[in-house]
Amino acid sequence: MAHELRTESGRMTSLSSGESAAHPDRIDTSRPHPARMYDYFLGGKDNYEVDQRAAEQFMKSAPEVREGVLANRHFMHRAVRHVVAEGGVRQILDVGTGLPTEPNVHQIARSVAPGTRVAYVDNDPIVATHSRALADDPDTAVVLADLRDPRSILEHPEVRAVIDFDRPVALLLVAVVHFVADAQDPAGIVATLRDALPAGSYLVLSHATGDVHEDRREDAAAVYNKATASLNLRSHAAVLDLFGDFSLVEPGLVRVTDWRPEEARRPDAPPIGIYGGVARKDA
Repeated sequence: MAHELRTESGRMTSLSSGESAAHPDRIDTSRPHPARMYDYFLGGKDNYEVDQRAAEQFMKSAPEVREGVLANRHFMHRAVRHVVAEGGVRQILDVGTGLPTEPNVHQIARSVAPGTRVAYVDNDPIVATHSRALADDPDTAVVLADLRDPRSILEHPEVRAVIDFDRPVALLLVAVVHFVADAQDPAGIVATLRDALPAGSYLVLSHATGDVHEDRREDAAAVYNKATASLNLRSHAAVLDLFGDFSLVEPGLVRVTDWRPEEARRPDAPPIGIYGGVARKDA
């Protein structure tokens, strides 16, 4: 069965459900994938029935999820503009990029500083189809790799072709670390990536939490037990630890809706259980 994808250029490509035209890795359509569920939450079409069923089940326990993923994405937009406009960063490593939803990171960054270099990384083979739209862009790379193997990201030749680790980098870990289980050492993984960055670099990170709901959204998180990665809700203190010795910019680690909002939220808006923060690596 062919699965059609609309790339950022608007061109349609066709990808069979058992293969990737851009990478030999198989696409697992037997289990939900977080990137494809996220795409469904955003109203996208690059997902399978297994992802749709899981997403609908998740929404029964966490009806605010669609508003949450939109709030998370808007946080990412504001954070990218900050690190480029105020931080002066001209290269971005986006790990866990997910499926394309415009505007994408390179579009946001280049609206502020044309020529900003961006390396996208995701572990879903479907994301590799991005390369068809970006193949002629020497300042952009799309890499199939897994956050749980940070060295494979840092040492990947296509990442190295775009990102110069001797110059400041903005590392984006937006709504991805919560898919790393405690046994897989999320703190150590993030530290490996942080340690590879020079002074003047930034870490942009958002992470799901159960802190803001009485039921801690445990039933919702359990939906991911059958997915390709579990959802691990963490406390404010645990998420804060992921920033290490980086210096958080104001207003610190807060709910994504409270990080430099550009407009007031409506009074009846539900609480969003996602923390977000931006931090700088000092000299």
